[in-house]
Amino acid sequence: MALNHTYDARLLQQETTVGAGVQILLLALLGSAIGMGPAGWLTGLAFALATWAVLTRAVLRSRLRSFGLANRVTLGRATLVGGVTALVADSFESSPPITLFVGLTAVALILDGVDGKVARHTGTSSALGARFDMEVDAFLILVLSVYVSMSLGPWVLLIGAMRYVFVAAARALPWLNGELPPSTARKTVAALQGVVLLVAGSGILPQAVTLGAVALALGSLVWSFGRDIGWLWRTNARTA
Repeated sequence: MALNHTYDARLLQQETTVGAGVQILLLALLGSAIGMGPAGWLTGLAFALATWAVLTRAVLRSRLRSFGLANRVTLGRATLVGGVTALVADSFESSPPITLFVGLTAVALILDGVDGKVARHTGTSSALGARFDMEVDAFLILVLSVYVSMSLGPWVLLIGAMRYVFVAAARALPWLNGELPPSTARKTVAALQGVVLLVAGSGILPQAVTLGAVALALGSLVWSFGRDIGWLWRTNARTA
């Protein structure tokens, strides 16, 4: 049993290590294509290292028998998000090529609807996979909100920060950790954030229209979080 566990653990570590290697390769390609500066390189490498460390620890603790195709798709999305993160960090020194920024972000958003379907189709859904998918989504929204805030103002950061504020609040208020029922509205609002921030970051719409769209996205997110917090309060807080 020990030998089998060691072998499986090594396979899982190989998966995450390959992911980190692909991330570094993408950064090298971006660096050679646009002449990425130190800020982009350091941020991208920090993202790759953090992803590798956290994911390796998580998969070993989860005792998965195999990494799975769905998690590979999510890892691919994480690699694209790392590229977007590097471009946004580099944008503080020089504007990134919009086509490249939009392309990487769009593919990452599209693949968000793929990994879950793959997991269900192959019967490999897991708590780790769901959490991995959620964290990649949340970080991409945070990075996009940072980028858009540079043109629309710091209030846009509320979109990216809201989920992390909720997680921090849940440490002090355990009833916020309750399991929420499935919700199409919640999924729609979450998807809306990425699409609106991508369009806003592309600069293809007039400033006034972009401002209104981002404000609408933020409003829908506040409504969604408020509804979920209300449900958790009625379900968990009163019985705690």
